[in-house]
Amino acid sequence: MQVVLHKKPKSPIIIEGFPGFGLVGTITTEFLIKHLDAQQIGYIRMEEVPPVVPVHQGKAIEPIGIFYSSRENLVVLHALTSVAGFEWELARDILQMAKDLKAKEIISLEGVGSNNPESEESRTFYLGDSKKLKSIKQMEPLKEGIIMGVTGALLLHKDFPINCIFAETHSALPDSRAAANIMRVLDDYLGLKIDVKPLLEKAEDFEEKIKDLLTKAKHATETHQQKTQSYFG
Repeated sequence: MQVVLHKKPKSPIIIEGFPGFGLVGTITTEFLIKHLDAQQIGYIRMEEVPPVVPVHQGKAIEPIGIFYSSRENLVVLHALTSVAGFEWELARDILQMAKDLKAKEIISLEGVGSNNPESEESRTFYLGDSKKLKSIKQMEPLKEGIIMGVTGALLLHKDFPINCIFAETHSALPDSRAAANIMRVLDDYLGLKIDVKPLLEKAEDFEEKIKDLLTKAKHATETHQQKTQSYFG
C-alpha cells in the first residue's frame, strides 16, 4: 500500500469517506469535490488487491483518490472501491499523511443504520472533541453504537484530533438524502457555503452512478478471484 501525493498542502483539514452503510461517505465526498472544484493531487495505491479501475465518461478513475481545494484548504479522500481487510493499513497511512501535512484534524463521514426504519426523518450524530461540532443544533452525540472500518481504526488513535459525522440512513442502498444531511453539517462546521439542492434534485442519478461504479468494481474483483482460484485449484 502506498500514498502518492503530487502536492503537499500545509495544515489542511482532511475529510475521508469510504464506502459504507448507504454509501454516505462516498456520495458526500463526491459531491464535495464537485462543489469545491477540488483537484486531484494524489492517490492511495493498494497493490494487495486486484487492480480494478472504474471508468466513467471515458476516463479511468482512481479507486482511492486524494483531492484538494486550495480555497478552503481541504484535502478530501474519495473511495470507489471496497477496502475490506485493509482497514488498519489504510488508517495507518491516512494518519501518517495527516501528520506529515500537519493537518488540523481528520473528519470521518459515515452512514449509520436507523433504529426506526419506518421514519422518514434522518438524524445526524457526532463523535469527537470538537466544541464547534457539538454546538451545531441539528447534531446529537452518538452515545451507543459500533463503529467499524477505516473510521473505527482511526478512532483508536488518541494522538490526533479525529471528529466523526454520522447520518442516519434507513437502507443499505445509496442514500443521497442522508449525504445531504452531512453536507449541511459540514456547511455549518466549516463555512463552505454549500447548496445541497443539486444533490437532492439529482439524487436518483447520483445514487445510480455511485452504485453502478461500485457494483462493477465488486463484480470485477469477484471474477478475478474466481479465475485465480480456478487457475490454482
